[in-house]
Formats: sequence, C-alpha cells, structure tokens
Amino acid sequence: MNHGAVAPPGPADLREVGQSPFVQLRRADWARLAASTPMTVDEQTLNQLRGQGDPTSLDEVVEVYLPLTRLISKYVQHTGDLYRASNAFLGLSVRRTPFVIGVAGSVAVGKSTTARLLRELLANLPEHPRVSLVTTDGFLYPNAELERRGLLLRKGFPESYDRRALQRFVVDVKSGLPRVEAPVYSHLVYDIVPGEQVVVEQPDILIVEGLNVLQPARVRADGTAGLALSDFFDFSVYVDASVDDVRRWYIDRFLMLRETAFRDPRSFFRRFADLSRDEAVTRAGEIWDSINGPNLVSNIAPTRGRATAILRKAADHSVEWVRIRKL
Repeated sequence: MNHGAVAPPGPADLREVGQSPFVQLRRADWARLAASTPMTVDEQTLNQLRGQGDPTSLDEVVEVYLPLTRLISKYVQHTGDLYRASNAFLGLSVRRTPFVIGVAGSVAVGKSTTARLLRELLANLPEHPRVSLVTTDGFLYPNAELERRGLLLRKGFPESYDRRALQRFVVDVKSGLPRVEAPVYSHLVYDIVPGEQVVVEQPDILIVEGLNVLQPARVRADGTAGLALSDFFDFSVYVDASVDDVRRWYIDRFLMLRETAFRDPRSFFRRFADLSRDEAVTRAGEIWDSINGPNLVSNIAPTRGRATAILRKAADHSVEWVRIRKL
C-alpha cells in the first residue's frame, strides 16, 4: 500500500446505531476520510510507539489514525473559533485553555499505542501544536498505601487511584498554569517512583490515557454528584474489543514479558520469568479472571458510551469499524 496517500473520499457507508447518539463507519469508509492528510509516521517511529507485542501496522496508521487525527484537528479548530467568539462577546483577553483528549480502554487492548500515535500525529499537523501525554498510572496510590487500604489486588480499579489528585492535575493544566507536575509510575517495579515527575508546561493539546478516565462522577452520600475527570475532556476515544479477545491478548503479552521484562532482576514480576509456558498461561489467565477481566466488565466497558469516538478491534487486533458521536 502507498502509505503517503489514501483513496479519495467517496460516499461513506454511514450507519445509524439503533436509537443511539452514534454513527458507525466501516473501516474502508473511515479510511477515505484521511484524504490529503500527510503521513508523518514511518516504520522506525511506529516501532518506538507500539506497545509490547502490539501489531499495529503502517496501514492501520493510515486507515484508522490519520482520519481520527483529522477529525480531532477539526474539533481543535472549531473549539478555537468558539474561544475567540466567546472572548469577543464577553470582552475578555484570556489565554486559550489546552484542548484535552481522553483515551480509555482495557488492559492489553492497545490504548497506550493509540495515545502515543495520536500524540505523534497531532504534533506533526501543519500548525505544529505542543502536545503532552500523561498516563493515569502515575496517579495510582503507592503499593504501600494500596496494601494499607486492602486494595493491592484491585490495582487499576477506580478506587485504586488518587482521583482527587488526578482531577486537580487536569484542572490545573486546563486552567493554563505555566507548570504542572504529575507522578511517575514504573511498570518494571510496579509502583510509583518516589521523587520523579512528568512536567507539563502549557501544551496546546493534553492527552490523558488510562483505564478509567471516562468514569462518571461519584454520587455522594447526600445524593449529589461532583465533577468527573471526563467533564474536562474536549474529545475522548475508547479502544474496544471483545472480552475474549482482550483476555487472549493479555495472556500473549504476559508470555512475551516472561521472556523479556520479567527477567530483569528489578522486576516486580521476576518470579514469573521461571514459569513453564503452561504455568505462565495458567497464571496469566488467573490474573485476568480475578482482576483485569472483572475491572473491564464492571468499570471500564460501561464507560464506552461516554466517548466521542469508539475504535472497535477484531480478533487480529485490527480496527474493523469506528463509531463517532453525533453532534
């Protein structure tokens, strides 16, 4: 395939999704929407952006992520138009706030690759916006605190995050503060890294990637609800797939890590490196069935309908259709 161009746009096969706020496009129709969008990712860059074991190809970038980047750029543009019109109407001269994108989905579904690709493609738009990416892993409570709360085996569930600190971080960035810091999480040691921070300095676009970023606001004991993190998003993406497929991808990734990262003496999962293949498959399945699967079914998947765009993956990890929220 010619990675520098996409077939010219034609009549898209738009399908109404029942009585829902979404329209659905087959991949081929979605791909046509990227016509004239420059391809700025090569194979070497893609190798650096892909997650462990993620098979995302350059064709996938062209046919799925270029159209998504083009759509997001239109949202950014028109949000800017609204900003200028609002300032003129109110007689204000305040700085435009960053455009915030949320990326959600299960463990092992490929949301980290999606977020990194969006950062790369958006940063290379003709306007060259400043794009920052932060993952919510840094806002997990440290292992010692999770253990104190009895939550160590529920890491990744909504209650395992310092949600107040995460929301304050996004509010501070969205408010235009010149420098905002976020904690750093190490997947190697499976814990927060003391004293390390990611620094975000007034980006034009902020991408927030995490399992539960589309969670609705919690209802208080008195029946009222506060703000949710997603209230500060201007656009959001949910990376979707069947539970059975994601479970299989998780086990495949576990087996790959058993041969690589788990062998590092510093790894929290070093004890799994010496398992036989059958033992590793069994152990990975147990972890999925007791932690990641229940979290997906109970907490993550129910937020799918809150997204602006849904990317649905087939069994081979390729995106087969896209749903876009109607305006």
